[in-house]
Amino acid sequence: MTASDTHRAIEAVWRIEAARLIAGLARLVRDVGLAEELAQDALVAALEQWPESGVPRNPGAWLMTVAKRRAIDMIRRNERFERNLVELGHRLDDEELPEADEIEDDLLRLVFTACHPTLSMEARVALTLRVLGGLTTDEIARAFLVPEPTVAQRIVRAKRTLADRQIPFEVPQGAELAGRLGAVLEVIYLIFNEGYSATAGDDWMRPALCEDALRLGRVLAGLMPTEPEVHGLVALMEIHASRSAARVGPSGEPILLLDQNRARWDRLLIRRGLAALERAEQLGGTPGPYTLQAAIAACHARAVNPEDTDWERIAALYEALAKLSRSPVVELNRAVALSMAYGPAVGLQLLDQIVDEPSLKDYHLLPSVRGDLLFKLGRREEARAEFERAAGMTRNARERALLEQRAAAC
Repeated sequence: MTASDTHRAIEAVWRIEAARLIAGLARLVRDVGLAEELAQDALVAALEQWPESGVPRNPGAWLMTVAKRRAIDMIRRNERFERNLVELGHRLDDEELPEADEIEDDLLRLVFTACHPTLSMEARVALTLRVLGGLTTDEIARAFLVPEPTVAQRIVRAKRTLADRQIPFEVPQGAELAGRLGAVLEVIYLIFNEGYSATAGDDWMRPALCEDALRLGRVLAGLMPTEPEVHGLVALMEIHASRSAARVGPSGEPILLLDQNRARWDRLLIRRGLAALERAEQLGGTPGPYTLQAAIAACHARAVNPEDTDWERIAALYEALAKLSRSPVVELNRAVALSMAYGPAVGLQLLDQIVDEPSLKDYHLLPSVRGDLLFKLGRREEARAEFERAAGMTRNARERALLEQRAAAC
């Protein structure tokens, strides 16, 4: 294996193992920031040693062993931890590599720790995306439509706060668990979305993130079986994930929803998603935002052909979602639904009401959707300008190519 092959293998291993490694280390050292530093040290060691020794048979175990040794060395060098050295050193030396179920539990503990109420909502989400999803601060900033330095500051301060206040690395119980659920659901869905439609890079999708989010969602559903919004989120992710194989063409190019070969949709994931949606609805109460979005996704999943889609119901569901959690992005999606149900002019009318929304200033989907509606109305020159503007905004190479093709078609 050449050096370049080894480095690619290391990158692949890191994408798979990083979240599990950080979660397992955080359980041992009780410090999320320190756990991330130790994981990075293990990665550096792999980059130094694997090109010569080769990739080990169990790379995750190798990384964990190296990180544990680094933890012991760091504690011995740091006088602040002298009183805990013996106890913590024994725990690290005696700790066996976690089983698969323990890894999932560690990931769940990591989410709840990063979403601790002592942190702001923005910090909870940013920190969890960083340490669990492995996203860069730039990718997180684009997900939140905020400047990158702001996200970086949130992450640094969040780690410091968790360490200074000695926040326990555990899943909360009772009423506290219910109170913190909303932030956890938001985090899991953002991780899924970054995998489903990557904000940057050369790939349209990052499947490993989708799988991590789905696993966390399923674990959470088992933990809180009577919470409808947990099942609503799982339903939403399952149905969206069912389209993965149809969303990418032979050369990696993105394929839009209405152009996808629905025979390639994963019927097992659709059945799982519809079953989770049914559970959410049977539990009663006013549907929450994830259950409403899952119901929208179900309308697409049930349509054998694009022309069979119940766009009027989708528009009504988006209206209910807008009343529940009104945001410019929800309004953007509602405009699309209205255009499909009642014509592009209706959708464009709503879209023009949010075109000057500050939070959408750098959001490439706004000019992309506007270009599509203008194209359908025969306003080709205006549509071309919007597609070109959207292409200049996106950081994803595949999406940029698609938008440039749409501009050329005008």
